[in-house]
Amino acid sequence: MQFKDIIGQREVVNKLLQTVKENRVSHAQLYLGPEGSGKLSIALAYAQFINCVDKQYYNTENDDDLKGDSCGVCRSCIKFAKLAHPDLHFIFPNATTKKVTRNNSSLDFLTEWREFLIEKKYFITLNEWFTKLGVENKQGVINVRDCTEINHILSYKTYESEYKIMVIWMVDKLYHSAAPKILKILEEPPQNTLFLLIANNNDQILATILSRTQLVKISKIKDTDMMNVLLTKHQLSDKAAITVANLADGNYKEALNIIESDEDEKYMTDVFIRWMRNCYTGSLNPATKSELKGLNEVVSELAKLGRERQKNLLNYALRITRNCVLINFNQNELLKLTPDESNFLSKFYKFINPKNVTNISEEFNKAIYHIERNANPTIMFMDLSLKLNTLFKVI
Repeated sequence: MQFKDIIGQREVVNKLLQTVKENRVSHAQLYLGPEGSGKLSIALAYAQFINCVDKQYYNTENDDDLKGDSCGVCRSCIKFAKLAHPDLHFIFPNATTKKVTRNNSSLDFLTEWREFLIEKKYFITLNEWFTKLGVENKQGVINVRDCTEINHILSYKTYESEYKIMVIWMVDKLYHSAAPKILKILEEPPQNTLFLLIANNNDQILATILSRTQLVKISKIKDTDMMNVLLTKHQLSDKAAITVANLADGNYKEALNIIESDEDEKYMTDVFIRWMRNCYTGSLNPATKSELKGLNEVVSELAKLGRERQKNLLNYALRITRNCVLINFNQNELLKLTPDESNFLSKFYKFINPKNVTNISEEFNKAIYHIERNANPTIMFMDLSLKLNTLFKVI
């Protein structure tokens, strides 16, 4: 992975290049950013650049231009591109599977991990990875054995490069009882050792880990950069690229999902509209039980979706919520809607307004949290729907 392959993010990339040029490389870095922002890609491009034997620096006056990159052709770069460099190591959430029934660790799944990253172009989600592993409903974590492996691997000198690099993907899944095993090496690593930690947000990262890392904050991809890659790499028409970029809202992973499954996106719009209409008409009043029939039907439908699609629906709901607020504040030029969405929101927007938007957004985020922790989907969606029924009446 080279920096030239990163979608946008020039500001943060150039800052990382400057740290290497000025010999200010922090030994433990936390790449923090929303899903689909390319944080894993940036971390891997940085790792490749650091160990490249023929680093390139470019003299450009434009701040938006790339200031440097790895050569891409030396032995080190070739091995990094294949994720097979002996000084590049990975730790990631895992669990027992049909293949590994006990004493599991990241080392048991390295072959699948490398194949998965390359197949998905380095844009992956936790649920996709768990599906790839076949962990079923188990909760994958970075366990004690993983932390023991970190200490073991980093106790040796580098094989052939300047830096030994340890990438810990989704560090927020580090099991709390395992964390003490790596605190010392994270704070005082062996010479020429670099930790690159990846996470979507810092809410669930242990404070002892946060305090030992330097934050590299990654923002969502700008619309102009998203449009550019959709037009050049995916060969979309101008109209299709605008639609996909608007729907993806800075999430390249979501853009790929939309491109690969346009019918699913249409289904999400349809089921969301039906869900919201039934949330509004549903009632807790026993005298109007008939009004719950439609809500029961749509909740049953949502419960049968897989966890990933349930999360996609709720993230979609958060995007629609934001657009409702924009309409309330007459910021229509900022709207990112399809024709079907625009038609629906022309009347629905008044039910998501400044008086209730905070609570509604909080409920959608809570639902995502519960899905990630294997909540009963029928109970969760029904509870959420009844809460929305109450909140929609705050006008």
